[in-house]
Amino acid sequence: MRVDATELEIFKNMFHSVAEEMGASLRRSSFSPNIKERRDYSCAVFDGEGRVVAMGDHMPVHLGSMPISVASVMSALELGEGDIAMLNDPYAGGTHLPDITMVTPVVIHGTGAMFYVANRAHHSDVGGAQPASMGLTEEIYQEGLRIPPIYLTRGGVIQRDAMTLLLANARTPREREGDLTAQIAACRLGERRLTEIAEKYGETKTRFYLDALQAYSARLMQAEIAAMPDGVYRAEDFLDNDGFDDRPIRIAVEIRISRDRARVDFTGSAPSCRGNVNAVLAITQSAVFYVFRCLLQEDVPACAGLMQPIEVIAPEGSIVNARPPAAVAGGNVETSQRIVDVLLLALARALPHRIPAASCGTMNNISFGGVDPRTGAPFAYYETVAGGMGARPSADGLSGVHTHMTNSLNTPVEALESALPVRVRRYSLRHGSHGAGKYKGGDGIVRELEFLTPVRGTILSDRRRFPPYGLAGGKPGKLGKNELLFGKRTIALSSKANFTAPAGAVLRIETPGGGGWGKDVRRRVAKLSVTSPHIRQLH
Repeated sequence: MRVDATELEIFKNMFHSVAEEMGASLRRSSFSPNIKERRDYSCAVFDGEGRVVAMGDHMPVHLGSMPISVASVMSALELGEGDIAMLNDPYAGGTHLPDITMVTPVVIHGTGAMFYVANRAHHSDVGGAQPASMGLTEEIYQEGLRIPPIYLTRGGVIQRDAMTLLLANARTPREREGDLTAQIAACRLGERRLTEIAEKYGETKTRFYLDALQAYSARLMQAEIAAMPDGVYRAEDFLDNDGFDDRPIRIAVEIRISRDRARVDFTGSAPSCRGNVNAVLAITQSAVFYVFRCLLQEDVPACAGLMQPIEVIAPEGSIVNARPPAAVAGGNVETSQRIVDVLLLALARALPHRIPAASCGTMNNISFGGVDPRTGAPFAYYETVAGGMGARPSADGLSGVHTHMTNSLNTPVEALESALPVRVRRYSLRHGSHGAGKYKGGDGIVRELEFLTPVRGTILSDRRRFPPYGLAGGKPGKLGKNELLFGKRTIALSSKANFTAPAGAVLRIETPGGGGWGKDVRRRVAKLSVTSPHIRQLH
């Protein structure tokens, strides 16, 4: 059978539409503001070998790491028709414990799995020492319930013992059960749609185009790499700290381009740390997938084939390949962003007129919980707050947006105040926080939350010490800031901190702006330069 270009495009879009429809179902049927409003979820389609075939337009940090979760499920469990596996173990392809992944096979005519579908959603609480399971911790056992690959349904029937165990470890069991059943429904929808595709086009043709999409995506990535100048491109960047020690944490990379292949080597990065900004290998691979995927056109299929010409080296036990029992909640959200920054910084030497300046470089994570005085029941809440996008070589950066490894939204004021005992005092752009340049970076955000009941909470953020870098003479973006206000008192919070606050206290988050690109508007910049202290490209 020969590949027909028109049919290849049809199959690519059909598989992508399945992942997108799964996401729409999950969003509309979920209970929590974090999934329903912020869209903190992702869905993908895999072939029978566990290779990703299509991804929804969801969260890069979820999607690039999900293949390892699918592989872990395939090696640990014998999945049959009607079965759904569940896991959140970061050391089995997960990201951090609040992200629960579900995987189900799509069996056509009883001949084994022709596809797998998977989705991942961030749950606002899965137990642990701090409400919302995103606390500043020292080991993974403090972060919440850790779930290896287990059966959640068998033959279409929910395993109540598995569900009951999970709900017993969450502060908000009703909300958790609602979100989990929404994930189950999304899996079932994906299963139906893929069955319809296989029945309409036949198993032989469908399998042929599953393989063709992998080969096609690999060729496109090889061509993109081959168009880059051969060479070795190095860079380093830093996380502010780990929340326990004030020392900066180095992330270093060497990208070697040779003909149509790339080797991405993180040797020289800091060892894993005491705090929770350790990233597991799945996160690092996800960041590499995202950055190289961004070099291609938007209509390129997001298949496993894209990684065929790319080798990733991440030393075991380092900040980019942590091992148990290291805490990892912040590695998913903060270290993933810094890995992207350092990869782009290195590639800026190879492709100086294609790479943007640094975006805000942090997800500005806020989590808190307590007892809702309106109901007497516990509540737990989590959100990320947007910042400024880095300026591009031909345009300004956008203001107040989530960038790179996150693709979520800020929770609307009305939804937040309706669901929680919180009042939003301020929600605005942080004017003047951008980096100046020929093209300026985007501005960050100011968000003030007044707690109407006593809470315990956590801030996990970064770029409070090392600003988002500018490129080609552009200026860095402004540093972020965290504060807790008690009446006329203002207490500065570090970039990563647990806190307690009485009713009436106000949490203020000022997020970083994006870096600028280009020296000024009057003359072209002939030589690339990096503008930010402590951050450098390595020659």
